[in-house]
Amino acid sequence: MRKHLFATKPLAMLLEEMKGENRLRRVLGPVGLTSLGVGAIIGTGIFVLVGKAARDAAGPSLMLSFIVAGVACIFAALCYAEFSSMVPVAGSAYTYAYATLGELFAWIIGWDLVLEYSVGAATVAHGWSHYFQDFIKLFGLKLPYQIANAPFAYDTAAIPSQPWLDLPALVITALVTWVLVVGIKESARFNAAMVIVKVAIVIFVIVTGFFYIKTTNWSHFAPFGYGGLSFFGWIPPGTTVVNGKPAGMLAGAAVIFFAYIGFDSISTHSEEAKNPQRDLPIGIITSLIVCTVLYVLVAAVLTGMIPYDQIDKDAPVSSAFEQVGLNGARYLISFGALTGITSVLLVLMLSQPRVLLAMARDGLVPPGFFSAVHEKYRTPYKSTILTGVFVGSMGALLPLDILADLVNIGTLLAFAIVCAAVLIMRKTNPNANRPFRVPLVPLIPTLGILMCLMLMFSLPWQNWARLFVWLAIGFVIYFTYGYHHSVLARLPESGFTPKVVPEDLV
Repeated sequence: MRKHLFATKPLAMLLEEMKGENRLRRVLGPVGLTSLGVGAIIGTGIFVLVGKAARDAAGPSLMLSFIVAGVACIFAALCYAEFSSMVPVAGSAYTYAYATLGELFAWIIGWDLVLEYSVGAATVAHGWSHYFQDFIKLFGLKLPYQIANAPFAYDTAAIPSQPWLDLPALVITALVTWVLVVGIKESARFNAAMVIVKVAIVIFVIVTGFFYIKTTNWSHFAPFGYGGLSFFGWIPPGTTVVNGKPAGMLAGAAVIFFAYIGFDSISTHSEEAKNPQRDLPIGIITSLIVCTVLYVLVAAVLTGMIPYDQIDKDAPVSSAFEQVGLNGARYLISFGALTGITSVLLVLMLSQPRVLLAMARDGLVPPGFFSAVHEKYRTPYKSTILTGVFVGSMGALLPLDILADLVNIGTLLAFAIVCAAVLIMRKTNPNANRPFRVPLVPLIPTLGILMCLMLMFSLPWQNWARLFVWLAIGFVIYFTYGYHHSVLARLPESGFTPKVVPEDLV
């Protein structure tokens, strides 16, 4: 049993999966891939999380928080770029772990990616609903309370009437699901249009806000210090605590790390890239660098326009412009935020079925359902619809706090494992074709691992507890289905020789 769990998937088998009719359509170039990355990254983080992170964790040092989180992501991005150019098939970090660490670690990463993409998408759908309701309020409209809020909230006892569901979150999820089923090219075009709109509005925020910066607002640059680490609930002496959680520049980096989730989704579309060896590294690295620069500039403008402790947590950017007298800008910024969050939702929901497709090809989830590709649209339509149902249900029923806390730590774990997988693959397959190579190995992957672990330890212990519960659920699914239906266990029958051959098959 142990050998089966740690058997690795041969590169030859991964490359073989790109052939045949049951693969996805190659229609994405470097611009389309970069657009998907920017579409996934710029959204909830830049329009929502900056307020919470600035007020409760970092103050003006949020600028450094974005840089720290961005550097950690760049290290991971370089590792993703190497793997995606080597093995341009669907699956992202799940596939990379299978080729280097074995089936059990691949399942852990695949289950982690379900956490990142599906639960992350539900979080975004919930945030979209709140921005939509704020937007229509500008025109004097308001939805009934019963269909505008999630019923399973923390303070339901304080509310006279119980809400039924968050209808806007459900509706936007259904619309995005329909777009995704129609086709990858149509989805990419829809996303590109939204990316143009939101990047233009982000640039408007930076340029216009620059003239309202007061440098005195930066005088207390790091009001909570530069730390913020905790270790499974133990907070080092001298660390500032705000609302029961460690605060500081590093704590701010852990909070806003959610803002970077999505660049790795580019690698899930490896099988749909026209020239994956060239275009995937370009898309991954370019989108991440562009978004990091925009994030730092927005953080600088926001904390420079008004004191950090006066930033609104729910709509920080539009509220800041309103506080300095630019009331008209609120309409434009709110529309940009709504557009930006929509594109994030689209890319996250676009990525999830590709991971499930890769897992189905390996037999770890039922292939008859999850690997089904539409004859006309060439999209994994069944798993796309299931993802839509899952995301819509969580977004409509669960509050934002429950959803958001689940995502960051699982993503950081996936990034750390991808960095480790590069080191392992360099040892086990030193002569493999690598169109893109991570520079300064082993330094860059090692720094990526350490920085991801540092940010994981900047999260409260509750996040670790939720991660362990999520992984426990995944283990139950794997050992009751995936382990017994694994294609890897039958590799000798298909002509491949795994690195580790199960004893009962030789």
